[in-house]
Amino acid sequence: VASSQIHHFETRRAKKSNNSAVDLDVFIECEAHSADVSHLMTSLKRVAEDVRTSREDKVPWFPRKVPDLDKCHHLMAKYDPSLDHGHPVSLISRGDPLSRIEYTAQETATWREVYRKLSSLYPTHACTQYLDAFQQLEKYCGYQENSMPQLQDVSRFLKERTGFQLRPAAGLLSARDFLASLAFRVFHSTQYIRHFSSPMHSPELDCCHELLGHVPMLADKEFTRFSQDIGLASLGSSEAEIEKLATVYWFTVEFGLCKQNRSVKAYGAGLLSLYEELMYALSNKPEYKPFDPEVTAVHPYQDQDFQPISYGLCSPTTPCLHTKKSGHACFTLWETNSELAALSSSPHRNYAMTIKKPFSLHYDLFTSSVEVMNTPQKVKKAVCRMKEEQKNLCLALENLS
Repeated sequence: VASSQIHHFETRRAKKSNNSAVDLDVFIECEAHSADVSHLMTSLKRVAEDVRTSREDKVPWFPRKVPDLDKCHHLMAKYDPSLDHGHPVSLISRGDPLSRIEYTAQETATWREVYRKLSSLYPTHACTQYLDAFQQLEKYCGYQENSMPQLQDVSRFLKERTGFQLRPAAGLLSARDFLASLAFRVFHSTQYIRHFSSPMHSPELDCCHELLGHVPMLADKEFTRFSQDIGLASLGSSEAEIEKLATVYWFTVEFGLCKQNRSVKAYGAGLLSLYEELMYALSNKPEYKPFDPEVTAVHPYQDQDFQPISYGLCSPTTPCLHTKKSGHACFTLWETNSELAALSSSPHRNYAMTIKKPFSLHYDLFTSSVEVMNTPQKVKKAVCRMKEEQKNLCLALENLS
């Protein structure tokens, strides 16, 4: 077939042959459109006695290890074009290490205003996990209103706490590239700050959003497990599935709410880094709705105004609490003793299992890489490692009893 592309062609002497001098086994690896496969098979059967196929659907390229993330650099939006081209953050290119930035007096003043106003809300508006991490960041990473934290220090702190690390980004990455980095516990972070004329709102990513919104929650183990699971589910997924996963991420990691001690609290980065968004989300206007990944994944979201819809999770043992309602917005709450632990429970994992792929992946904690489980031997090795870990945990329980 003219539209087929041959990648590999190999001949061997046939194992079962009537005429050993003539009969051959031919192995061909080729790429063909699904509509042409039937015609290709018919053509081969005209000239071959026995034709067998092993079909493999083509999937988008995806990184297998951390260095591969250098190829995940497709930007949807870049840094503020008004920024001085001599500024260090305007010179970032893919694969660059984290550098220490000397922020200007005006940038520091913007940070001071944002930090002072938002931090005054956190004790009453942020979830417990956020507050615990924020206190540690103030102690060890230079979180204070008079100077901006350096990504090097923050990344080192996260690496020790949850295994996550930061990478510099020159702007908003494509959903596929950004989610892929989460699979390897890597978070792409900008280093530039929002324009001084609008310190309480930024239409694009900036370091206030990253440092005040995302970083504290990336210091929570259960939360980072949820983030990594979304990243792993994205590897090799179709564009349609990537869009759904990005939407789930938006309604949880960016605009998620929970209920702790009968009070509504925020854990979403988009809320915790924007004063007006945070005030609105915890006002008496929204409606709260339960988190269902299949419903959430196809719900349109708003990124130009107050978030009209945001979903969260329910505890598996506690019913969702539906409260305030209006025609403008709705948010989701759940109430349990370990609210954010529910993030790593079954709903999103069950949803991830519905994403159809012609392969399975295994994440190797030792090498921070993913392996395609395409042979029985690979699966057996992974099971053996899991059994050994299970033995160690059982031994630990025995020692405690």
